Amino acid sequence: MIDCHVHLAAFSDGENGCYISPTLLSSPLFRFLSWKHGLSAERPSESNRKYVEDLLTELRRSRYVQQVVLLGMDGVYDASGRLDEAKTNLLVGNDYVMQLAAAHPQEFLAGVSINPQRRDAVEELERCAASGAVLVKVLPNAQGFDPGDRRYAPFYRALARLQIPLLSHVGYEFSLIGHDQSVGDPNRLRTALDEGTTVIAAHGCSHGTVFSEPHYETFLEMVTRYPNFFADVSALTLPNRVGMLWRLRRHPETHARLLFGTDYPLSVYGFPGWGRAGMQEMGAILRATNRFDKQYLVLLALGVGVRSFGDLLRIPA
Repeated sequence: MIDCHVHLAAFSDGENGCYISPTLLSSPLFRFLSWKHGLSAERPSESNRKYVEDLLTELRRSRYVQQVVLLGMDGVYDASGRLDEAKTNLLVGNDYVMQLAAAHPQEFLAGVSINPQRRDAVEELERCAASGAVLVKVLPNAQGFDPGDRRYAPFYRALARLQIPLLSHVGYEFSLIGHDQSVGDPNRLRTALDEGTTVIAAHGCSHGTVFSEPHYETFLEMVTRYPNFFADVSALTLPNRVGMLWRLRRHPETHARLLFGTDYPLSVYGFPGWGRAGMQEMGAILRATNRFDKQYLVLLALGVGVRSFGDLLRIPA
Protein backbone atom coordinates (compact mmCIF):
# COMPACT_ATOMS: atom_id res chain seq x y z
CA MET A 1 0.00 0.00 0.00
CA ILE A 2 0.91 3.66 -0.52
CA ASP A 3 -0.61 5.97 2.08
CA CYS A 4 -1.82 9.10 0.26
CA HIS A 5 -2.43 11.24 3.36
CA VAL A 6 0.62 11.79 5.59
CA HIS A 7 1.38 15.24 6.90
CA LEU A 8 4.85 16.70 6.96
CA ALA A 9 5.19 18.99 9.98
CA ALA A 10 8.12 21.34 10.40
CA PHE A 11 9.19 24.37 12.37
CA SER A 12 10.89 27.22 10.55
CA ASP A 13 14.68 26.87 10.56
CA GLY A 14 15.25 29.90 8.37
CA GLU A 15 15.86 27.81 5.25
CA ASN A 16 13.05 25.27 4.80
CA GLY A 17 10.24 27.66 3.80
CA CYS A 18 8.08 26.55 6.72
CA TYR A 19 6.18 28.63 9.25
CA ILE A 20 3.89 28.11 12.24
CA SER A 21 2.04 31.11 13.65
CA PRO A 22 2.14 31.90 17.40
CA THR A 23 -1.64 31.34 17.48
CA LEU A 24 -1.30 27.82 16.14
CA LEU A 25 1.71 27.05 18.30
CA SER A 26 -0.31 27.86 21.41
CA SER A 27 -3.42 25.90 20.37
CA PRO A 28 -4.26 22.88 22.59
CA LEU A 29 -4.10 20.35 19.73
CA PHE A 30 -0.75 21.58 18.46
CA ARG A 31 0.71 21.66 21.94
CA PHE A 32 -0.51 18.11 22.53
CA LEU A 33 1.01 16.84 19.27
CA SER A 34 4.29 18.59 19.99
CA TRP A 35 4.40 17.02 23.44
CA LYS A 36 3.41 13.58 22.17
CA HIS A 37 6.13 13.58 19.51
CA GLY A 38 8.78 15.30 21.65
CA LEU A 39 9.08 18.34 19.40
CA SER A 40 10.05 21.87 20.37
CA ALA A 41 9.86 25.14 18.44
CA GLU A 42 12.94 26.25 20.32
CA ARG A 43 14.97 23.47 18.67
CA PRO A 44 13.60 23.60 15.13
CA SER A 45 16.30 21.72 13.23
CA GLU A 46 16.48 18.95 15.81
CA SER A 47 12.69 18.66 16.00
CA ASN A 48 12.28 18.60 12.22
CA ARG A 49 14.86 15.83 11.97
CA LYS A 50 13.16 13.85 14.73
CA TYR A 51 9.74 14.11 13.07
CA VAL A 52 11.09 12.68 9.81
CA GLU A 53 13.13 9.97 11.54
CA ASP A 54 10.14 8.87 13.64
CA LEU A 55 7.97 8.70 10.52
CA LEU A 56 10.59 6.67 8.65
CA THR A 57 10.98 4.28 11.58
CA GLU A 58 7.25 3.61 11.86
CA LEU A 59 6.82 3.28 8.10
CA ARG A 60 9.72 0.83 7.74
CA ARG A 61 8.23 -1.35 10.46
CA SER A 62 4.84 -1.53 8.77
CA ARG A 63 3.77 -4.88 7.33
CA TYR A 64 1.23 -3.43 4.92
CA VAL A 65 2.37 0.06 3.90
CA GLN A 66 5.63 0.61 2.04
CA GLN A 67 5.42 4.24 0.94
CA VAL A 68 3.64 7.47 1.81
CA VAL A 69 2.77 10.73 0.10
CA LEU A 70 4.22 13.55 2.20
CA LEU A 71 1.87 16.54 2.21
CA GLY A 72 2.92 20.16 2.21
CA MET A 73 0.74 23.10 3.24
CA ASP A 74 0.39 26.36 1.33
CA GLY A 75 -0.79 29.61 2.91
CA VAL A 76 -3.59 32.13 2.48
CA TYR A 77 -3.42 34.51 -0.51
CA ASP A 78 -5.05 37.89 -0.99
CA ALA A 79 -7.16 39.05 -3.92
CA SER A 80 -4.03 39.95 -5.89
CA GLY A 81 -2.62 36.45 -5.45
CA ARG A 82 0.09 37.41 -2.96
CA LEU A 83 0.75 35.52 0.27
CA ASP A 84 -1.21 37.00 3.18
CA GLU A 85 1.19 36.38 6.04
CA ALA A 86 -1.16 37.81 8.66
CA LYS A 87 -3.84 35.22 7.85
CA THR A 88 -1.49 32.29 7.29
CA ASN A 89 -1.09 29.98 10.28
CA LEU A 90 0.91 27.15 8.74
CA LEU A 91 3.32 26.79 5.84
CA VAL A 92 5.12 23.60 4.87
CA GLY A 93 7.16 24.56 1.82
CA ASN A 94 7.03 22.60 -1.43
CA ASP A 95 10.81 22.61 -1.78
CA TYR A 96 11.14 21.02 1.66
CA VAL A 97 8.61 18.31 0.71
CA MET A 98 10.38 17.58 -2.58
CA GLN A 99 13.79 17.59 -0.92
CA LEU A 100 12.74 14.88 1.54
CA ALA A 101 11.07 12.84 -1.21
CA ALA A 102 14.27 12.96 -3.24
CA ALA A 103 16.35 11.97 -0.19
CA HIS A 104 14.11 8.97 0.62
CA PRO A 105 12.64 7.78 -2.70
CA GLN A 106 11.78 4.31 -1.40
CA GLU A 107 9.60 5.72 1.37
CA PHE A 108 8.39 9.18 0.35
CA LEU A 109 6.48 10.68 -2.56
CA ALA A 110 6.04 14.44 -2.87
CA GLY A 111 2.55 15.78 -2.24
CA VAL A 112 2.96 19.51 -2.68
CA SER A 113 0.41 22.14 -1.72
CA ILE A 114 -0.63 24.93 -4.09
CA ASN A 115 -3.40 27.38 -3.26
CA PRO A 116 -5.06 28.11 -6.64
CA GLN A 117 -5.59 31.70 -5.45
CA ARG A 118 -1.87 32.41 -5.79
CA ARG A 119 -0.96 34.40 -8.88
CA ASP A 120 1.65 31.84 -10.01
CA ALA A 121 -0.41 28.73 -9.25
CA VAL A 122 -0.02 27.14 -12.69
CA GLU A 123 3.67 27.99 -12.88
CA GLU A 124 4.27 26.52 -9.42
CA LEU A 125 2.36 23.39 -10.42
CA GLU A 126 4.50 22.92 -13.51
CA ARG A 127 7.68 23.52 -11.52
CA CYS A 128 6.72 20.94 -8.89
CA ALA A 129 5.57 18.42 -11.49
CA ALA A 130 8.91 18.71 -13.25
CA SER A 131 10.60 17.90 -9.92
CA GLY A 132 8.55 14.75 -9.39
CA ALA A 133 5.50 15.86 -7.39
CA VAL A 134 2.71 13.25 -7.64
CA LEU A 135 -0.17 15.05 -5.91
CA VAL A 136 -1.41 18.50 -4.89
CA LYS A 137 -3.04 18.89 -1.47
CA VAL A 138 -5.34 21.77 -0.56
CA LEU A 139 -7.24 22.66 2.59
CA PRO A 140 -9.75 25.32 1.48
CA ASN A 141 -11.13 25.96 5.00
CA ALA A 142 -7.72 27.10 6.27
CA GLN A 143 -6.28 28.41 2.99
CA GLY A 144 -9.14 30.83 2.45
CA PHE A 145 -10.45 29.95 -1.00
CA ASP A 146 -13.53 28.40 -2.57
CA PRO A 147 -12.56 25.37 -4.72
CA GLY A 148 -15.77 25.79 -6.68
CA ASP A 149 -14.73 29.20 -8.03
CA ARG A 150 -14.55 29.13 -11.84
CA ARG A 151 -11.50 31.42 -11.75
CA TYR A 152 -9.44 28.37 -10.85
CA ALA A 153 -10.44 26.41 -13.96
CA PRO A 154 -7.04 27.00 -15.68
CA PHE A 155 -5.32 25.50 -12.63
CA TYR A 156 -7.61 22.47 -12.69
CA ARG A 157 -7.03 22.01 -16.41
CA ALA A 158 -3.28 22.07 -15.78
CA LEU A 159 -3.68 19.36 -13.13
CA ALA A 160 -5.62 17.25 -15.63
CA ARG A 161 -3.03 17.81 -18.35
CA LEU A 162 -0.17 16.81 -16.03
CA GLN A 163 -2.19 13.87 -14.64
CA ILE A 164 -1.65 15.02 -11.06
CA PRO A 165 -4.53 14.32 -8.63
CA LEU A 166 -5.94 17.00 -6.35
CA LEU A 167 -6.41 15.91 -2.73
CA SER A 168 -8.81 18.28 -0.99
CA HIS A 169 -9.91 18.39 2.63
CA VAL A 170 -13.62 17.77 3.08
CA GLY A 171 -15.81 18.62 6.05
CA TYR A 172 -15.15 20.68 9.14
CA GLU A 173 -11.55 21.60 9.93
CA PHE A 174 -10.41 21.20 13.53
CA SER A 175 -6.62 20.89 13.41
CA LEU A 176 -5.96 24.27 11.78
CA ILE A 177 -7.79 27.55 12.06
CA GLY A 178 -10.66 27.53 9.58
CA HIS A 179 -11.67 30.76 7.84
CA ASP A 180 -14.83 29.47 6.13
CA GLN A 181 -16.06 25.98 6.97
CA SER A 182 -18.62 25.97 4.14
CA VAL A 183 -15.85 25.48 1.55
CA GLY A 184 -15.34 21.97 2.95
CA ASP A 185 -18.50 20.91 1.11
CA PRO A 186 -17.55 18.26 -1.51
CA ASN A 187 -20.00 19.86 -3.95
CA ARG A 188 -17.40 22.62 -4.36
CA LEU A 189 -15.10 20.03 -5.99
CA ARG A 190 -17.37 19.63 -9.02
CA THR A 191 -15.62 22.49 -10.82
CA ALA A 192 -12.31 20.60 -10.76
CA LEU A 193 -14.01 17.33 -11.71
CA ASP A 194 -15.75 18.96 -14.66
CA GLU A 195 -12.37 20.18 -15.91
CA GLY A 196 -11.06 16.60 -15.95
CA THR A 197 -9.02 16.72 -12.76
CA THR A 198 -8.68 13.53 -10.76
CA VAL A 199 -10.02 14.58 -7.35
CA ILE A 200 -9.52 12.81 -4.02
CA ALA A 201 -11.89 13.93 -1.27
CA ALA A 202 -10.17 13.55 2.08
CA HIS A 203 -11.66 11.70 5.06
CA GLY A 204 -14.21 9.75 3.04
CA CYS A 205 -16.28 12.91 2.53
CA SER A 206 -17.16 12.88 6.24
CA HIS A 207 -18.33 16.11 7.81
CA GLY A 208 -16.31 15.65 10.98
CA THR A 209 -19.04 16.52 13.47
CA VAL A 210 -19.60 13.14 15.16
CA PHE A 211 -22.60 11.28 13.66
CA SER A 212 -23.95 14.04 11.44
CA GLU A 213 -23.00 13.14 7.86
CA PRO A 214 -24.66 15.63 5.50
CA HIS A 215 -22.23 14.73 2.69
CA TYR A 216 -23.08 11.01 2.69
CA GLU A 217 -25.60 11.10 -0.15
CA THR A 218 -23.41 13.56 -2.03
CA PHE A 219 -20.51 11.11 -1.91
CA LEU A 220 -22.63 8.28 -3.30
CA GLU A 221 -23.94 10.49 -6.12
CA MET A 222 -20.49 11.81 -7.04
CA VAL A 223 -19.00 8.31 -7.21
CA THR A 224 -21.73 7.41 -9.71
CA ARG A 225 -21.44 10.58 -11.75
CA TYR A 226 -17.67 11.15 -11.92
CA PRO A 227 -15.20 8.40 -12.92
CA ASN A 228 -12.39 10.76 -11.84
CA PHE A 229 -13.69 11.11 -8.27
CA PHE A 230 -12.09 9.27 -5.34
CA ALA A 231 -11.98 9.59 -1.57
CA ASP A 232 -9.35 8.59 0.96
CA VAL A 233 -10.15 6.91 4.27
CA SER A 234 -7.80 9.02 6.39
CA ALA A 235 -8.91 9.88 9.94
CA LEU A 236 -12.04 7.72 9.70
CA THR A 237 -11.26 5.85 12.92
CA LEU A 238 -11.42 9.12 14.87
CA PRO A 239 -14.58 9.49 17.00
CA ASN A 240 -15.81 12.52 15.05
CA ARG A 241 -15.57 10.78 11.65
CA VAL A 242 -16.23 7.10 12.40
CA GLY A 243 -19.90 7.41 11.42
CA MET A 244 -18.86 7.69 7.77
CA LEU A 245 -16.60 4.64 8.07
CA TRP A 246 -19.52 2.55 9.30
CA ARG A 247 -21.66 3.84 6.42
CA LEU A 248 -18.99 3.06 3.81
CA ARG A 249 -18.89 -0.60 4.79
CA ARG A 250 -22.51 -0.87 3.62
CA HIS A 251 -21.55 0.28 0.09
CA PRO A 252 -19.01 -2.13 -1.42
CA GLU A 253 -19.86 -0.71 -4.84
CA THR A 254 -17.92 2.43 -3.84
CA HIS A 255 -14.82 0.69 -2.47
CA ALA A 256 -12.97 0.81 -5.78
CA ARG A 257 -12.98 4.61 -5.31
CA LEU A 258 -11.51 4.52 -1.80
CA LEU A 259 -7.79 5.10 -1.29
CA PHE A 260 -5.75 4.10 1.73
CA GLY A 261 -4.72 6.96 4.03
CA THR A 262 -4.09 7.56 7.72
CA ASP A 263 -3.80 11.33 8.37
CA TYR A 264 -0.48 10.72 10.16
CA PRO A 265 0.56 12.00 12.73
CA LEU A 266 -2.98 11.75 14.11
CA SER A 267 -3.86 8.60 16.02
CA VAL A 268 -5.57 5.52 14.59
CA TYR A 269 -8.13 3.82 16.83
CA GLY A 270 -9.36 0.25 16.92
CA PHE A 271 -12.75 0.80 18.57
CA PRO A 272 -14.68 0.98 15.25
CA GLY A 273 -14.29 -2.79 15.04
CA TRP A 274 -15.99 -3.57 18.37
CA GLY A 275 -19.16 -5.56 17.75
CA ARG A 276 -18.47 -5.58 14.02
CA ALA A 277 -15.26 -7.63 13.73
CA GLY A 278 -14.50 -11.15 14.94
CA MET A 279 -12.50 -11.82 18.09
CA GLN A 280 -9.43 -12.90 16.15
CA GLU A 281 -9.57 -9.75 14.01
CA MET A 282 -10.05 -7.52 17.05
CA GLY A 283 -7.11 -9.21 18.73
CA ALA A 284 -4.88 -8.33 15.78
CA ILE A 285 -6.15 -4.75 15.83
CA LEU A 286 -5.54 -4.34 19.55
CA ARG A 287 -2.03 -5.78 19.31
CA ALA A 288 -1.05 -3.45 16.46
CA THR A 289 1.03 -0.51 17.66
CA ASN A 290 1.97 0.66 14.17
CA ARG A 291 -0.52 3.28 12.94
CA PHE A 292 -0.28 2.24 9.31
CA ASP A 293 -0.93 -1.39 10.17
CA LYS A 294 -3.74 -0.61 12.59
CA GLN A 295 -5.56 1.41 9.93
CA TYR A 296 -5.15 -1.43 7.44
CA LEU A 297 -6.40 -4.04 9.93
CA VAL A 298 -9.46 -1.99 10.95
CA LEU A 299 -10.48 -1.57 7.32
CA LEU A 300 -9.91 -5.27 6.64
CA ALA A 301 -11.96 -6.32 9.68
CA LEU A 302 -14.85 -4.06 8.66
CA GLY A 303 -14.78 -5.23 5.06
CA VAL A 304 -14.03 -1.76 3.73
CA GLY A 305 -12.03 -2.30 0.56
CA VAL A 306 -9.40 0.27 -0.37
CA ARG A 307 -6.93 0.80 -3.17
CA SER A 308 -3.36 2.03 -3.06
CA PHE A 309 -2.51 5.52 -4.30
CA GLY A 310 -0.10 3.76 -6.65
CA ASP A 311 -3.08 2.93 -8.86
CA LEU A 312 -3.43 6.65 -9.61
CA LEU A 313 0.23 7.44 -10.32
CA ARG A 314 0.99 8.91 -13.71
CA ILE A 315 1.99 6.43 -16.41
CA PRO A 316 5.27 7.57 -18.00
CA ALA A 317 4.92 8.66 -21.60
